[in-house]
Amino acid sequence: MAGNRLQRTELMTATRVHLIRHGEVHNPDGILYGRLPNFGLSERGHKMARLAAEELASQGRSVTSLRVSPLQRTRESAAPVQEIFGLQPVIDDRVIEPHNFFEGKKVSLKALIRKPAMWWQLRNPMRPSWGEPFVSVRGRMLAAIEEAWSSTETGDAVIVSHQMPIWVTHLAIGGHKLFHNPKLRRCALSSITSFEKIDGKFVEVDYREPAAALLVGAIDVGAV
Repeated sequence: MAGNRLQRTELMTATRVHLIRHGEVHNPDGILYGRLPNFGLSERGHKMARLAAEELASQGRSVTSLRVSPLQRTRESAAPVQEIFGLQPVIDDRVIEPHNFFEGKKVSLKALIRKPAMWWQLRNPMRPSWGEPFVSVRGRMLAAIEEAWSSTETGDAVIVSHQMPIWVTHLAIGGHKLFHNPKLRRCALSSITSFEKIDGKFVEVDYREPAAALLVGAIDVGAV
C-alpha cells in the first residue's frame, strides 16, 4: 500500500482479537455474583452465546484460538465458539471478573447510602475502593490480549470475558480515563468488541451486539 496508510503487522500474528462478553446468567434473585461459583447461563444466555459465535462465523472470520475466563458463565459462553470453530479453549485467569466487596449482595446506590457500614467501600470510585483497581484490570487484560495476538499465528483470536474488563480494555486502548459510570458501559451481554494491531498499537475496529433482540428483559447484574 502506498503513502502513509496504516499498515497491519503481518508476521506470525493474529488478524483480529475479539473480546466476547458472556450471555445472561441464571440469577433470579438479581444479586451481584462477581466471582461467586455456580452462576451459569440461563436458557436465554445460552441462546445469546450461540448468536455471538454464529455472528463471527457469518462474517467469515477464521477463529483459530480461544481463551476463556475460568468462571462458569464464560466457559459456557465459549462452548458455541469451541463447537463451531473446532477449538480447545485455554483457561486464562487474567481475563476473569474483578474481585468485588459487594459480591453476593443486591446492590443499588440508594440501598448502599442507607447503610453507613458500607460507606468506607465507596470512598474512592476513581480506584475503585470496592474492588480491584482499574489499573490492575487494565494491566492483566492488555497482557492477555497481547499474548493472544502474538501466539495466534494465523486467523482470529477470541477471548471470552466480562463486562468491566472488556470496557476497561476499550477505554485503555482508546486512550480514555479508566474511571467511568458502570451504567454507561457499551458492553451488552454476548457483545463482540474487536481489535487489530496497526503500526504496533491495538486499535478497536468493530463492536457488535448479535444478541440485541434478546436483551429486553434480560437480567444483567455482574460487577460494578
